Amino acid sequence: MNIIQFLLDRFGEHPLAKIGPGLITGVADDDPSGIATYSQAGARFGLDMLWTMPVAFPLMSAVQSLCARIARVTGKGLAANIKEAFPPWVLNGVVLLLLVANTLNIAADVAAMGEVAEMITGHDRHLMTALFVSGTLLLQVFVPYHRYVSFLKWLTLSLLAYAAVLFTVEVPWKLVVERTFWPQFHNDPDTAAVIVAVFGTTISPYLFFWQASEEVEEMQKKPAVKPLAVDPALAGKELRRIRWDTWGGMFYSNITAYFIILATAVTLNVSGIREIETAAQAASALRPLAGEFAWLLFAVGILGVGLIGVPVLAGSGAYALSEAMGWDAGLERKVKDAKGFYSIIALSVLVALVIQYSPISPMKALFWSAVINGVIAVPIMVVILLLVMKKSVMGEFTASRPILFLGWIATLVMGAAAVSMFMPV
Repeated sequence: MNIIQFLLDRFGEHPLAKIGPGLITGVADDDPSGIATYSQAGARFGLDMLWTMPVAFPLMSAVQSLCARIARVTGKGLAANIKEAFPPWVLNGVVLLLLVANTLNIAADVAAMGEVAEMITGHDRHLMTALFVSGTLLLQVFVPYHRYVSFLKWLTLSLLAYAAVLFTVEVPWKLVVERTFWPQFHNDPDTAAVIVAVFGTTISPYLFFWQASEEVEEMQKKPAVKPLAVDPALAGKELRRIRWDTWGGMFYSNITAYFIILATAVTLNVSGIREIETAAQAASALRPLAGEFAWLLFAVGILGVGLIGVPVLAGSGAYALSEAMGWDAGLERKVKDAKGFYSIIALSVLVALVIQYSPISPMKALFWSAVINGVIAVPIMVVILLLVMKKSVMGEFTASRPILFLGWIATLVMGAAAVSMFMPV
């Protein structure tokens, strides 16, 4: 572990170390299961799904910035605030569903990573999956957060692979701009299902809990820093930082998702390849169409964001349950000081690994995680908006009307998506 810590210390000297939680939160949203969804949108509908990202960006950014605001003002994570402000059954139900959805999502992500690694190296996918799971688990458990987070921030550069793919293929930019801002809607069940999937994978509950908890984690690194409710002197500076960090991180996430939809639209869709079920399948399909370089870029991007997404999924659930149970929690803590917290992280990734060797299809796991996320996102977003409006919670730092407006619009959009999942086809 000394070698790993030395390398992470070296990474920490780079300006990336100064970037806040918003960047990692945004990139974690483009995990392998998200890449599969965006690839499916581009392959099946071509340029007609590009509009979803400009619409999702402000909605996602608003909700994430509210989560960060709650944490910075109160000094507590999202689950801890819900515990104090709402009945126990609200918290218990949310945390249970979050843990189930996250574990299934991890299973789908590590399966995609193993499949891609097998394509690149030729080694068995199950072996590669086990190596990825072991590696991420060891890093989370044994490397302090301030070192580990620097490693994650460097991995965010892997998303640039999807922009690079566009330089290897011909892109009709005039038509791209037209379809982005003047889309052609199709009123049919298949289109509705993909729109639901895109918004569902973009605005996900695990991101809410992760960003709030990481704001707390960042505060705890500096003992002199207090919650804004206790020490409001830094409020202006800190709330500006949160806005820039969150909106910047979400922009990076959404523009990457846009590039994935675009890359698959101008390659797979144009070539008649319309059915994509996994991120690895999308990478493989690119190989004969866009060349070895594009295929390799796409594949490496999947591995990079998977190494970010899996820890975020496992960590967000661990933070939520630990706060609900009153356990000590934090990636900066040693294992002996936060046994329950690290046990949840370990259990989540190990159960996900077991799913790889069970009859459960990783794509079925992804489907059910998306369903659960779509269902629980709406009440959690309502809770977040109610929390950030409560003076008893936020004091003088309740959210402004414009950000609340965007938050409620996001909630309505996700509510409509959740309802449409249960509509008969």
